[in-house]
Amino acid sequence: MYNREQLIEWDKRYIWHPFTQMKDYMDTHPLVIEKGEGCCLIDIDGNRYIDGVSSLWVIVHGHGKSELVEAIKQQAQTLCHSTLLGIANVPSIVLAKMLVEISPEGLSRVFYSDNGSTSVEIALKMAYQYWQQRGEKNRKRFISFTNGYHGDTIGSVSIGGIDLFHKVYGPLLFKTYKSPAPYCYRCPLKLEKESCGMACVQRFEEVVRKHRDEVCAVVIEPIVQGAAGIIVQPEGFLSEIRKIAKENGLLFIADEVATGFGRTGSMFACEKEKVEPDFMCLAKGVTGGYLPLAATMTTDEVFNGFLGQLEDFRTFFHGHTYTGNPVACSVAIENLNLYKKEDTIKNLQARIALMSKELQRFYELTHVGEIRQSGFMVGIELVKSKKTKRPFLPKEKIGHRVIMEARKRGVIIRPLGDVIVLMPPLAIEENTLQELIDVTYESIKAVTGA
Repeated sequence: MYNREQLIEWDKRYIWHPFTQMKDYMDTHPLVIEKGEGCCLIDIDGNRYIDGVSSLWVIVHGHGKSELVEAIKQQAQTLCHSTLLGIANVPSIVLAKMLVEISPEGLSRVFYSDNGSTSVEIALKMAYQYWQQRGEKNRKRFISFTNGYHGDTIGSVSIGGIDLFHKVYGPLLFKTYKSPAPYCYRCPLKLEKESCGMACVQRFEEVVRKHRDEVCAVVIEPIVQGAAGIIVQPEGFLSEIRKIAKENGLLFIADEVATGFGRTGSMFACEKEKVEPDFMCLAKGVTGGYLPLAATMTTDEVFNGFLGQLEDFRTFFHGHTYTGNPVACSVAIENLNLYKKEDTIKNLQARIALMSKELQRFYELTHVGEIRQSGFMVGIELVKSKKTKRPFLPKEKIGHRVIMEARKRGVIIRPLGDVIVLMPPLAIEENTLQELIDVTYESIKAVTGA
């Protein structure tokens, strides 16, 4: 065993942490996690913390779930890896069938990869190549939305819309068309929700009308824009966007990396408005948070567009070393079995209701501007002034201070700027959920002074 001082020293000496200002990090005492039990994480000093963001939105049934651990063990003893390039393996076949059976109508083909970014990259490349092989060479662009986040690879950043994350890479990116996403608390069109008539839909239609002959596909995070601050779209927005895309012959890519597998209260966010996309990108919860795995699902129409003789060069020339890894697929199969066995989505509804009820008292706090919730995805936006919606200055580090205060009280959460995010494992017990909410409330109160 390594002692705690060694681990802390090596962490600061050798690791570059993602989305972390390392100058600040190296001046602090890092939290080093050693174990996970149920909905809690345990550090190297034995301190327990509620996992308030599902270890970055992935844990479903809790840590150390015996059925998932056993699935990994059994498959590892049978076959750890076999390429999917031109040959098959048993778990990847079974999982693909299961995914098709639970997904929106029309999605009938599964292409595996490793993470959310790659699942989106694959959809982009498929959509582009599909049109090229149909002879529509002018279709080289995508329409996406402001405040969108689809991952950190170059293609996914190109369709992203968060300047803080993406602006610096501008010279590396390909051109896309952006449509204003609804952010009703801070409407980009300077309109009021009650009277706007969903003008953002009209703006989208204008973008489509102007550029449809050069567009491959529309890309959207359905129902909730996650990394933008858990921004929940008004009811009907998603279905209207899908309708307009379909009427204009554009492929439709639903990025369900964050929203999939029950996070919004239904298995997939698209179900909430009966939307049937041409592509659906999945990752995060697909394995219950136990191993990296992603899937890009599409239709037979798209798939058939790539069929031909070898010399036609219609093959989809894309793949990853660990595509369809049998160990990851095996734990994903057991994860989906647990959804059925434990009636996860149905049993989640009472906890969603509890969270909705308890969050209302946060409005008593002077600096809580808006609370946004869809299922088990919650964003609490903190502001300097409720009246003017004026944000805190970045140098005040309000969001960071709140989550550090919560950590002292035994809860791990992460902010998106000054939006405090709650996204616990779907299996969290009601008393633990109540504690998570209470600690978040007290932490905001302690930091903001009201």
